[in-house]
Amino acid sequence: MKKSIIVATVAACVGMMSAVSFAAETGEAIFKAKCASCHPDGGNIIKPSETLKGLKDTKKITKKIRKGGGGMPAFDAKSFSDADAASVADYIVKTFKK
Repeated sequence: MKKSIIVATVAACVGMMSAVSFAAETGEAIFKAKCASCHPDGGNIIKPSETLKGLKDTKKITKKIRKGGGGMPAFDAKSFSDADAASVADYIVKTFKK
């Protein structure tokens, strides 16, 4: 009985680690596929003064992803899920620190 509990616990931990790793890869992959052409290296080819560098609020970033504006198109749930939008926002915050 103890062995099956240990096996189940290890399996759950591995599953959680895989999900976290997948989410990070997904944010980066989506950014590269849908955002990097206008935001190379965290810059902004349309409005150079409004870069992604130093952004810290993932909720504001996610809102901007969904609403667009100022030259940026809106990316609705058909473009990618809310979880993926949050993953992209997290990727932006972690990657483009000042």
